[in-house]
Amino acid sequence: MPPLRQGSIHLFRAAGVDVFLHWSWFLVAIYEINTGRAGRYSSITWNILEYLCLFLIVLLHEYGHALACRQVGGIANRIVLWPLGGVAYVDPPPRPGATLWSIAAGPLVNVALLVLLSAFGFATHSREWGPALADQHALLRSVWWINLGLLLFNILPIYPLDGGQILRSLLWFPLGRARSLMVAVVIGFIGFAAMIAMALWARDTWFAILAFFILINCWGGLQQARGLLKLQKLPRREGYICPCCRTAPPVGAYWVCSDCKRPFDTFEQHGVCPNCKMQFSSTACLDCRRSYPLSEWMAGSFAVSRG
Repeated sequence: MPPLRQGSIHLFRAAGVDVFLHWSWFLVAIYEINTGRAGRYSSITWNILEYLCLFLIVLLHEYGHALACRQVGGIANRIVLWPLGGVAYVDPPPRPGATLWSIAAGPLVNVALLVLLSAFGFATHSREWGPALADQHALLRSVWWINLGLLLFNILPIYPLDGGQILRSLLWFPLGRARSLMVAVVIGFIGFAAMIAMALWARDTWFAILAFFILINCWGGLQQARGLLKLQKLPRREGYICPCCRTAPPVGAYWVCSDCKRPFDTFEQHGVCPNCKMQFSSTACLDCRRSYPLSEWMAGSFAVSRG
């Protein structure tokens, strides 16, 4: 993901998640309220309310990701909202089911909102809105379409959109972690090409910006997939299992001492740097990036062998 934290304003913290708003959101909001949403209502106040509803829908969507990730034991403590939507910084356990639920929960929030908005619309359909309530009716209709549009766009099978990541999670079951990401990234590059073609055809700047967003994330995903493929081929050490992802650590000097910066094999050296004798209380898993004491790595291995 792009470094959105820089230039972001901390709004609040709720349910253990810090919510930030990128400064560029205000510029786009001013433009959209005064031009993109002009003429729909009797006053600009309703334009502002519509844009705030968009803000709320995106926020609820990202909270869906964050809370689902934490439900499966992952880390999710930051959301950044910006003009193209929002980014929930989620780090679920590296298991396909956990990743699938963390990603799918976002669009499911939009589905729930669609049901609620539709129910409210049907409940008030028999009433006579009249000229006095024309703005309220227009707002409800606009919010319904905004939520539907966000849902349909997000479930496109293009990485890194939710649909692309859901596809990756489903492919993870038969293909594994690395190859599923590689397939999703390739489809994402195809989506980037289609988005660029659409931007040129429609002469739409927003499509071009979205295409660039997809491109940089696909490039990052490609590098990650290559790294995972290399990591997957390494020989693994017996007698140790990561307590989180249940993966044995690789054999070799892949850990770097934070004091002398020398690489060493922490499992061979029992958590002590052979160069400067620095003692490390915990060891990071190269597969899931979680850190645990060596005793827990050994306990996990013992539990697996007994099981």
